[in-house]
Amino acid sequence: MQQSSSTSEHGLLQPQYAAVAHVPLIKSPSLRVPRPVELPSDIHPLPEDVNAYFVYPFTIEPHIMTLESSRRSTLAAHAARREAYLRSREEEKERRKREALHRIAPGFEPRGAPLIPVKKSLSNPEPGTPDMFGLSVQGQPRDVMEDLVDRLAALDSVSSSSTAFQRRP
Repeated sequence: MQQSSSTSEHGLLQPQYAAVAHVPLIKSPSLRVPRPVELPSDIHPLPEDVNAYFVYPFTIEPHIMTLESSRRSTLAAHAARREAYLRSREEEKERRKREALHRIAPGFEPRGAPLIPVKKSLSNPEPGTPDMFGLSVQGQPRDVMEDLVDRLAALDSVSSSSTAFQRRP
């Protein structure tokens, strides 16, 4: 049985803990006291001065330096490849995004100026004929009455040509 460590540290127990000093401690059956270490008889004791054991071999220095430089160059090459790969992925994402935007709005550039609508004509109209906004090709506004007369004449010509086809049996 073991005595409490407080008796050996403090000498005498305080009166309130005196009864506890005689209580046996129960050890776990799974725990064992380790066997004492037996030192061999031919062990070499350390000398008084251990500085002789701390000698650095400078003969391996060139080997270490070449390994370190090759390691650094390998790491730099890997970093460059990784950066190139990440950059190409970002460029591919941007290209796909631009293609999707071009399908929706051809000519659109996200970082460019806003698009300005440009009127394209399929054929060259004759001078003096109105466009769909009521302007003549020279850009002069047309009179409302002239526009009405022109449209009525166009309707009349369409209806007369369609009746001419129907009259032929």
